[in-house]
Amino acid sequence: MSSDAPQLIEAAIRGVLEEVPALAPLKLVVGIDLQGRGDVQQYRVKLPELEVTKDIGTDARVRIEIRRDFFNLMVEHGAKVADWEQAFREGRAKATGVQQYLQLIAKVVDKHQERARLRRAHK
Repeated sequence: MSSDAPQLIEAAIRGVLEEVPALAPLKLVVGIDLQGRGDVQQYRVKLPELEVTKDIGTDARVRIEIRRDFFNLMVEHGAKVADWEQAFREGRAKATGVQQYLQLIAKVVDKHQERARLRRAHK
């Protein structure tokens, strides 16, 4: 099952980048910790190239922790940015790291969500 993790991570990130294109040029290394039963698999994601490698990601500026089974469900069901936001709010996913990066990402996502709400309201 761990062999498909890089593809799932890539799919999840591609989905977010397609939904919020303003994040696409962001130069950032993200560490992702997928917590399974009794172990943690660590991945390093380099943006904007979207390179996913099985690595501890010691140079990561942002680290995301999430249970492996929950992550799999989110990706398999085509989670949208709003779903990921809810997962972070509810504590099902946790992001830590350089505050400026976390704030920048949150601000860009918030602006995107606001524009999407306005577009829906004007239809």
